[in-house]
Amino acid sequence: MIDPELIQLCADPRLEVEIVQQFVSEMNAADHLTVHVAQGNRTILVPKPETVEQAIATTREWVGQATVRVGLTQYPAGFGITDPSEVGYELFDNCENLRMGTELFGKVLRVVTQWYGGPAEPAFDDAIHAYRTGWFEGERIFYAEDPGAVDVAAPGRSTVEIEASVGANTGPGPEGGPSEPQFIDQDPNSAGIRIDLSGIRAHNQENLSNQ
Repeated sequence: MIDPELIQLCADPRLEVEIVQQFVSEMNAADHLTVHVAQGNRTILVPKPETVEQAIATTREWVGQATVRVGLTQYPAGFGITDPSEVGYELFDNCENLRMGTELFGKVLRVVTQWYGGPAEPAFDDAIHAYRTGWFEGERIFYAEDPGAVDVAAPGRSTVEIEASVGANTGPGPEGGPSEPQFIDQDPNSAGIRIDLSGIRAHNQENLSNQ
């Protein structure tokens, strides 16, 4: 499972941690250099990148000719670019890939949830399918308009469960907002992706000091 601290630092804050964790788990990427190439229903086997440079080269080779998904969130590499040369290092940076992927998936989840008329248990699975395929109800989901503020259900939670939990909130957090969800302690021997965050923290602190 992805490091909760990486989620707090980099993921779209509009999504609950539980949603981000399940989303990344569903993408099933081996690591941040994962490149998946497909044409229709056919997966194209490409050499496993050992470096960021190799990952970028493979992505540039196939983007525009096939569906190329990259990194922890299996972000669509061709989305928002007009030329393969625009594929850059940010796609394979853990923090940037998580930020872009959760922002895009968050929009997809909101679109799907709105289609259901509100939080519904199937919405998450349908949003995962839409994110993987790029399509929902015959439309290119990545280019759909973001509906904005839409309450979404965490994986496996229905509208009834959400409504029942409203009165059971554990209270406001330190800034007066909703309290942060608790993380479940895990067996370190079964932990998934663990990432050194010291560089990200140092980078963030440096940016703050320069402002």
